[in-house]
Amino acid sequence: MLKSLFYRWERRLASVTTDRVVGEFDWGLDWLANPPCPGSGSSPGSGPSPSETIRAWSAAALENSERFFETPPLPDNEFVFTGDALSFPSAMDTPHLENNRVHARYCPTPTAGGSRRAVVVLPQWNAAPDAHMALSRLIARFGVSALRLSLPYHDSRMPAELHRADYIVSANIGRTLQVCRQAVLDARRAVHWLSARGYDRIGILGTSLGSCLAMLTAAHEPKIDAAALNHISPYFADVVWEGLSTEHVRAGLDGEIELDELRRLWMPISPRPYIDRMREKRTLLVYARYDLSFPVRLSRALIDEFRQRTIRPNVFELPCGHYSTGTAPFSWIDAYVLIRFLRRAL
Repeated sequence: MLKSLFYRWERRLASVTTDRVVGEFDWGLDWLANPPCPGSGSSPGSGPSPSETIRAWSAAALENSERFFETPPLPDNEFVFTGDALSFPSAMDTPHLENNRVHARYCPTPTAGGSRRAVVVLPQWNAAPDAHMALSRLIARFGVSALRLSLPYHDSRMPAELHRADYIVSANIGRTLQVCRQAVLDARRAVHWLSARGYDRIGILGTSLGSCLAMLTAAHEPKIDAAALNHISPYFADVVWEGLSTEHVRAGLDGEIELDELRRLWMPISPRPYIDRMREKRTLLVYARYDLSFPVRLSRALIDEFRQRTIRPNVFELPCGHYSTGTAPFSWIDAYVLIRFLRRAL
């Protein structure tokens, strides 16, 4: 009975958003104009079909993930910091100039002399500009400075043609790959900025889509010591295929591609291939018992994958669903678990 109550509540909360649009399916080869890693070959046009071309591109990205997520250093004068606002150029150029500049909000600890602990905060898909700012300020009050990052195509990075951040998750296969990759490069540059300011214990916290991107970042950024992953899955494709939040994206994929193939093509932006790279990171995995957007079966599968490789993450099950995580008292429980982990892990 409790499950059915939460499921009805989750669907009601999800229905508040009425501007979701079913996008057309596109292989997105124009977003994959270059090899994923220098010298890897596998650029579009090298395969007999769009699917096989992207399959080869994704395989090269997985095989050379260090280079796929490589982030060139940025001179200090390229970072613009005013008040609590930080901005800097993205390591990836996209066709939209607005999206090529990264924006973040900085919440330092109020203690005299500051702290050498900091966390990069990645909010959920389609987060409002102030989303996770209350959490970031709370984290700072408990002794860990926070840098809240806007994801690609969100907030002021969104071009006029959009009213939702649909370019980061959509039925465009190549664009989704590249924009999620861009988010990881942006997060790594944010970590480098924190490191240059004297922080030597750095974590990353991500929620929903931000959780996936946070794990990809932690797996490839040696300066990150701890990762708090809030709503989890081993596969990017399966969440899109099964999730309540992405039903409109699934509608654009239906009849054009099967799940097995989509999972293979989006594997470079899925957490599962990088679990072994988390072995030296302190990790928290949070999932929700009645989640319809990140189905609990997938969340528990990622936890099992960690444990099967003798990696022992901290695990917490929220007694709610995906959308209801953002409502009291569950938002308070979630914040407590995340902050307690960061204080202990950093």
